[in-house]
Amino acid sequence: MRRRTAAASLLLMAVTACDADPRESTPVERDPAAAPGAGTGADTARPITLAFAGDVHFEGHLTELLERPARGLGPIDRALGRAHLTVVNLESAVTTRGTPDPKGLEDPAERYWFRTSPAALDVLDAAGVDVVSVANNHAVDYGPVGFSDTMRAAADAPVAVVGIGEDRRSALTPYRTTIRGTDVAVLAADSSPREGTNRLWKAGATTPGIATARDDRTEALIDAVRAAARVDDVVVVYLHWGTEYETCPDQAQRTLARDLADAGADAVVGTHTHVLQGAGWLDDTYVAYGLGGFLWYHGHRPETGVLELTVRDGRVVGDTWVPASIPHDGPPTPVLGRAADQARAEWRALRACTGLTARPDGPSPAGPSGGPDGTDDPDGSDEPAPAYASSVRRIGPALRDRMRSSHGPECPVPWERLRYLRVPFVGFDGEPHRGELVVRAAYARDVLTVFERLYDARWPIRRMRLVSDYGGDDDRSMAANNTSGYNCRTVAGETRWSDHAYGAAIDLNPVQNPYVLDGSVLPPAGRPFADLDRSARAEVPRGVIRAGDPVVRAFAQIGWEWGGAWSDPDYQHFYAGD
Repeated sequence: MRRRTAAASLLLMAVTACDADPRESTPVERDPAAAPGAGTGADTARPITLAFAGDVHFEGHLTELLERPARGLGPIDRALGRAHLTVVNLESAVTTRGTPDPKGLEDPAERYWFRTSPAALDVLDAAGVDVVSVANNHAVDYGPVGFSDTMRAAADAPVAVVGIGEDRRSALTPYRTTIRGTDVAVLAADSSPREGTNRLWKAGATTPGIATARDDRTEALIDAVRAAARVDDVVVVYLHWGTEYETCPDQAQRTLARDLADAGADAVVGTHTHVLQGAGWLDDTYVAYGLGGFLWYHGHRPETGVLELTVRDGRVVGDTWVPASIPHDGPPTPVLGRAADQARAEWRALRACTGLTARPDGPSPAGPSGGPDGTDDPDGSDEPAPAYASSVRRIGPALRDRMRSSHGPECPVPWERLRYLRVPFVGFDGEPHRGELVVRAAYARDVLTVFERLYDARWPIRRMRLVSDYGGDDDRSMAANNTSGYNCRTVAGETRWSDHAYGAAIDLNPVQNPYVLDGSVLPPAGRPFADLDRSARAEVPRGVIRAGDPVVRAFAQIGWEWGGAWSDPDYQHFYAGD
């Protein structure tokens, strides 16, 4: 069953002609403790589904849909309505008044003005849509009067309307909801070429308009995403961007997608190009560059569909393309049978020019094939890795649920004093990956500095996942050669808390750097590495820690010590010296 909360009310305002204030605003942040579903024991381990479709409007013969809004769009409604949250882009001003706004910045042969009545929002609601973006190059088509009507319609709509506001802050404030205990935030912005000189085409610090992500307004969106990522489990950005009729993303799209991913976006979805573009993962952020038209007044480019994303533990873990076709005389219709298989194959093939991957970045806990010492991995490339970009966030409800095997009420450090880190690293394959750690808040920034030094030195790490992915079992985590941080456990064979229980320790590449205690080697797969010469001048295999190497130096610079110097050496272990 779909879960929907009421659309947040948007304040009505008088449209002014004042110049935009260059000062930036930060979107309002929600107190996680006050979030719907926080502390309710909701089962966040259960996946949720998010759905997206492309550009819609109600031009030409499609105006007939406005006469019977309760009927929705027809058979395609099933694909829209079965998700827990569905988002589309409304390519129109929501007004029956006003006059076309001058578009002096666009080619005269390519000027279009779209508008529709508020009944369009009722149609979309009936079709199963929950969130509608109006941050696009047609929201201001009918000038100040049409914009005021759009704001009024948004305030009264049965769906949430995003990407528009009385100022930049409100235009970039996300729609927020909680689904099965997972906090979801949806933002929208227009990054397409500006078509007119009207100030409404970009909301200012004190002036109304649509949310933009172009020129000097890109940082405002990135700041808004960063703010949302601090308090929400899943952050979605819906963009209007790209070069029309190009099936491959342009450089501006790719740059903005990377910036948003680094800021903490979990999914970035776009439209505007009128054709489909590729989709896949950028590290662990899902990016769909272009969904094309969806509800459109002609079928000259009929390929369309509904993108379904599966989210588990705050991450996009799967995607499904539900193909549809735009006819010349009605709403989109599902494509079935062999034609659907062909359409899905063609959609997947669009990924080839995107630089995206077919699955989330980084190996699964089962790990890649090959021996634990990595000797059968490629040596890696000499090409420089992308710039190091990490993030820190608080532990929200969904992540707390995910970590229930590694944290409990008796643990010495409360949730509020822990932080979740997303950490780039270079793998044994020589390629950049993104991992995750939890450490005590006081150490978060220092730890990120350490891994930045290792990233720059291209020091290889096999994998980096939370210990809770292994049921909180340290032996399982070590056996998987997993680099890890926080785990509320005692010292092996004792009753006192481990450094890990205080969020003050990190274990790196446990197989290459085992714990040697009374002749036993943990993990057992580390036995070939137990007796290596680890002196400063020793030649060691990749991923092995030795005295004075980049790892030891980096941790020493933040005041942490190395367990490899103990009488019973724990070569993988680094801990806060205080």
